[in-house]
Amino acid sequence: KCIAEGPETTLEKHLVEEFLKEKGYRLEDLHRLPVDKAKFLMKGACLYASLKLAEIESKLRFRDEIRGPT
Repeated sequence: KCIAEGPETTLEKHLVEEFLKEKGYRLEDLHRLPVDKAKFLMKGACLYASLKLAEIESKLRFRDEIRGPT
């Protein structure tokens, strides 16, 4: 499971669901799939969510750097 409790939990879950939807699945569907397929999809979804969160954090940090100290 890649979704940890924290301030980004809701966004991370949304990103995982977004990835799965693009593949034609829902989070609820995974338990009906063969274990290998479900693990493969979740690994991809977790990687996708992680990269998207890193991208968002980088953009926010860059924006703050441009604005300078307040």
